Formats: sequence, C-alpha cells, structure tokens
Amino acid sequence: MRDPRYDILFEPVRIGPVTAKNRFYQVPQCNGMGYRDPTAHATMRGIKAEGGWGVVCTEQAEIHHTSEITPFIEQRIWDDQDIPALRRTVDAIHAHGALAGIELAYNGMNGSNLYTREVPMGPGHLPVATFTNDPYQARAMDKRDIANLRRWHKAAALRAKRAGFDIVYVYAAHGLGTLHHFLSRRFNQRSDEYGGSLENRTRLIRELIEDTREVVGDQCGVVFRMSLDELMGPVGLHRDEAHDLIGLIGDLPDLWDVTLAGWENDSTTSRFEQEGYQEPFVTGIKKLTSKPVVGVGRFTSPDLMVRLVRQGVLDMIGAARPSIADPFLPRKVEEGRIEDIRECIGCNICVSGDFTMSPIRCTQNPTMGEEWRRGWHPEKIAPKGSDDKVLVIGAGPAGLEAALALGQRGYEVMLAEAGRELGGRVSLESRLPGLSAWNRVRDYRVFRLKQMANVQICLDSPLSADDVMGFGFEHVAVATGAHWRRDGVARWATLPVPVAAGAEVLTPDDLMQGRRPQGRQVLLYDDDHYYMGGVLAELLAKEGYEVTLATPAADVSNWTHATLEQARIQKRLLQLGVRLRPHRGLLGIGPEGAQLACVFTGDEERLPCTATVLVTARLPNDALYQGLLAQQAHWAEAGLRSVTLMGDANAPAPIAAAVYAGHKYARGLDGPEDTGDTVPFLREVAQLVPWTAATPA
Repeated sequence: MRDPRYDILFEPVRIGPVTAKNRFYQVPQCNGMGYRDPTAHATMRGIKAEGGWGVVCTEQAEIHHTSEITPFIEQRIWDDQDIPALRRTVDAIHAHGALAGIELAYNGMNGSNLYTREVPMGPGHLPVATFTNDPYQARAMDKRDIANLRRWHKAAALRAKRAGFDIVYVYAAHGLGTLHHFLSRRFNQRSDEYGGSLENRTRLIRELIEDTREVVGDQCGVVFRMSLDELMGPVGLHRDEAHDLIGLIGDLPDLWDVTLAGWENDSTTSRFEQEGYQEPFVTGIKKLTSKPVVGVGRFTSPDLMVRLVRQGVLDMIGAARPSIADPFLPRKVEEGRIEDIRECIGCNICVSGDFTMSPIRCTQNPTMGEEWRRGWHPEKIAPKGSDDKVLVIGAGPAGLEAALALGQRGYEVMLAEAGRELGGRVSLESRLPGLSAWNRVRDYRVFRLKQMANVQICLDSPLSADDVMGFGFEHVAVATGAHWRRDGVARWATLPVPVAAGAEVLTPDDLMQGRRPQGRQVLLYDDDHYYMGGVLAELLAKEGYEVTLATPAADVSNWTHATLEQARIQKRLLQLGVRLRPHRGLLGIGPEGAQLACVFTGDEERLPCTATVLVTARLPNDALYQGLLAQQAHWAEAGLRSVTLMGDANAPAPIAAAVYAGHKYARGLDGPEDTGDTVPFLREVAQLVPWTAATPA
C-alpha cells in the first residue's frame, strides 16, 4: 500500500491535450539500439510503461536525412518507412497506460552526415561539433534552408502523430542540435533576424514550436526541451539568458523540459555530482511560465521527489538513468516497496552503450537491453526447474546477483564468502574517492538476500575443492573474482615488464586494502584506461603524495569518454597537481625510478620515483575452479552435476559485466546447455529490397 506522503507523485498532470497519469516522466534517453533494433527498443520502453512511468519517451529521433549522426544509432523519422518501427514503440508504451513521447531533433552541426554524405548545416560556417571530431564543416543556413527546416520539422511532427505519439518535442538541449546552436552566442554570429539579440536567436525556436502546435496540437502535447546553462559563463548560454528566453515564450509549449548543456553536465556521474544536483538551476523556472516543468537529477529518493513538487520546483520528476536501473521505480513507490528500488549508482555504463553503438546495459539492472533479445523481465523470473541445490562461491557482484536471482527462482542456495564482508570488489571500490554510491550494488542485493529463507549466507568461509566435493550440492557457481597484476602486463606490454630488486611495486589491490607507498614520489602507470587509474591518482594526491600518471593512451582514463567523465577526471587531477605523461609505455621499474618510452617513436625517458603503482591487467582467481575440474571424474559420485566459472573469475571486466554474468547463470541454470552453436538471443535483420532496386543504373 502506498505511503500517503507520496500521493502527490501520483496526481495526473495535463500536458496540452493529453494527461499523464502521474508525475513520473522518463525523459528522452539514448540506448544504443535505435533504428537498428526497433523491437528490442520498443520492448524496453514498454517495460518502463509497465513499471508505472506516466510518460515514456524515445531517444532523439533524427527528422531528416540531411542531419544524421552516424556512427551513433538513434531513432529516425526521415520518411514514412520509419513509421511502423516507431508505432511498435508507441503500442508497447500505450499497452500499459503511459503517454508516448518522441524527441524530434535536427542535429545540424552535431552530425557529419557520414551515412547520407549530405552537407551539414548550422547558423554559421563552422566545423561540425561531433564527438569524433570529424574533418567536416557545416555551411551557414540561408533563408531557404530555414524554410526547408520548418517544413521538414512539420512533416516529422505529422509522422509522429500518425505513429500515435502523445507528446512531440521541439529539441534545443544539451548543446546538441541546430536550435541550441541558433540560441547560443558561441555558435550564432548571424546579423539577420535570426541572430544578434536574444529575441532574434529565439525566433527559430518560436517558429518551430508554433509550427508543431499547428499540425499536432489538437492531439499531441508540444514539449520544448532546452538547456538552462552551458556552464561557460557569459561566453555561452547562461541561466539569466535562459530565464529571459522563458519570459519570451513561457506559455508557448505545453511543457518545459529543462536540462544543462552539454550532455556531460546533464548526465554527470555520481563521482562528481550528488542526486538532485540540478536543483539550483531549475529553481525559479515555474515562476516564469504557467505550464508544467520537468527536470532531472538522477532522482532515486521519493522523499526528494515529493519535496521538489511541494516546493514548486518541478511538476514532473524526470528520469533517464533511474528508469534504467529500475524500470519499476514508480510502481514500487505506489505499492509501498521503497526498499525494493534498485537505485542508480551513477556510473554511466548505460551511456557507454550510445558511444559504443551497442545495446544499453546497466550495472544495477542486468535485464536492461535484454528484455526482447533474451526475454528477461526486471521483476519476473521463471520458477526453478528442479529441486537441485546450488552453491555460489564468492559474494562479489557476480555471486550476489547469482544468489539473488536463484533465490527468486526458489532454489535452495548457499552463498559462501571467504572474507568477512559481502560485496567483493564493490565494497573495496566504493571506499575510493567519489565512488560511495557504488555500494548500492552490494546493499540492494544483500538486503533482498536476507529476506529469503531459501538462501544461506556464510562469511569467513574459504573453501577447497575437496570441501566443495563433500557438500552434496548439485550445482556450483564459482565467482571468486580477480586480482590486479603486478608485472605490467596489459595492452601495451603483453610480456612482463622487468622489475629490479628493491623496487616498490603496488597494485590497486594493495591500495584498496590500506597499503601505501613508503616513499613520496609515486608513478601511477595506467594501461587499464577506465576509472581505476584516475581515481587512485586522486587518492594518492589527496594524501600528499607527489604523483605522476603515465599512460600509453592520449589522455587520462581514456575509456571514460564513453561515460561522459573523462574531462572532469583530467581536470581534477590537474587541479590536484598530478603530473600527466600521456603516450608513454612502461619499459622497466627500478628502486629509484622507472623507464618509459614514447609509444610512437620509442624515445626513452627515465622518470624518478620511489614507488610504482601498476593499474594494468587482472588475472582471474580461478584456482578453486581448476581444482574442481581436476576432479571432474568424481563429480557424479559426489552428486555434482555442473561447475560454472563466472564474473571476473572467468574474465575480468566492468562491474556491470559481473552482475550480468551472475544473472545469466541463474536464468539459464536448468535450461539447455549453451554450446555456442546457435545464437542465444533474438536479433532483427533488415529486409532485403528487390535486387533490381539496388542495382545501379
């Protein structure tokens, strides 16, 4: 039963001619599936509607072939061919009583049109502002181009209406797209009626909102999405100017969806910003318009949501990442199951799906992106197929998730952990600077496990192969994790790096377990390229060490470009005085220094240091598994039917991969063996057009 405190969150909200059943609003959110995987995308959105979201939106939908953002995979609404796929998404959302929204986008300077080979257009002659720094320029739009854009946007809005959408966006947010470029003085240097004053820079926005309302306003709510601040001071769009804009057109759209620009500011990781961090920017917007306002801030706390509504900050609680971590967040609030919410940890592994052009994934929710492909539901799982008992060894993210999902299925499970603390690497890493929210991976699962009478948790229980053979379990899952190498082997050096006698070499495991360098001059060598190198450099610098970070990559924590945090990581390290040496490989380590080499020229340099921290590759802790395999001839007499290696013990990877591995094991325990001979998930293949149509003239 719902706590009355949260009743306000379930009040309906009018958005023009349509009404949302509650205040939970899944804002447009990229997912790496888009036009390529339309059924997978539709199913994912439908699951969110089933989870109780009052509004469920697509990601941005490209409205025209002159503005596409290859290699990234978003929605397309170029012509009528795109309507059936979009209608599938609408139907999936409507099946559960939610409103379906579509974000129409003309990317302009944010797309190089690598697929269509059309010339990009923007407010002026400027290089395209793509994530991949493509060597193209956009040409300045003339009056005919602007008239064309208005016509194309109206046509796309009409297609959206025909597809059944309830909400149609006019998009000018995140520093992405032509409308933002016209609005921002950084890009708009025009001297005609579309440049100069704020009123002129807003002209195209006004026209497109009016055009959209003209063609769909009888049936669809028209939403305007804009960024309130580029966080660049007077050089860019700033809050005061945004407020003035709202003063100009405050009641023109049916709802305001307000964000920050760029995307890295709007979707900041928990390492750098806390829940609700956008509140100072959003506060006061409602005083400028009579229309409802939706904003975001990685909201996971219903109490915070209620406060924001009661204090008149927001009318609707916007969410992308929290709806990914738990698509059923609204329903759990409604049903009085607050403690069952899978809270977003703010790691942005979900965002990486967009940058890697791969189906979205989530550290907390292993079913994300697999709703249609594998038929996985975030809240439903098939009951057990037998009375077999399962021993899960290792209580890190893979082991915890496996035990939880097996317990949900009804299996009798023993979770054995060699140490005295549950969580494995999550417990250790969540104590590092900025990563405290990551403990939600452990806490959510431990809480759920402790409610299950069929799951037994045993701490301080190191096991040998002989121990396991004597227990009488039918199935054993080995999730014993991995450890960081101390020989320098990773991507650049695939053979051990020479280490002289007397040299102090540490690994992330050493630092996370409390050990520290004896000397003060530390070289941190990062050939991992994810968060660990940067976060350990920050840790040591804050503790007073003189730190140099060397990496074969072009910049620090290079893969975190995909999680929108690389620039913040590098900025923080520079501010802390960390010396950065990119493009450097490690040749050897001595007691008083290390030998580095330029990865391009091979030129060597000696870097004085008293200790070296190696953030390189990891090795699986698979000795127990190998010991069990050595006794495979005796499994049958011990009643043992299967032994499975999973998570980092199988292949070290991000935490999300370990959670996924544990979940996959639990789902498939009593299913057919995956021999690799068939594709284990569904996929969509494009229909071939008639051969004659594809033949050049």
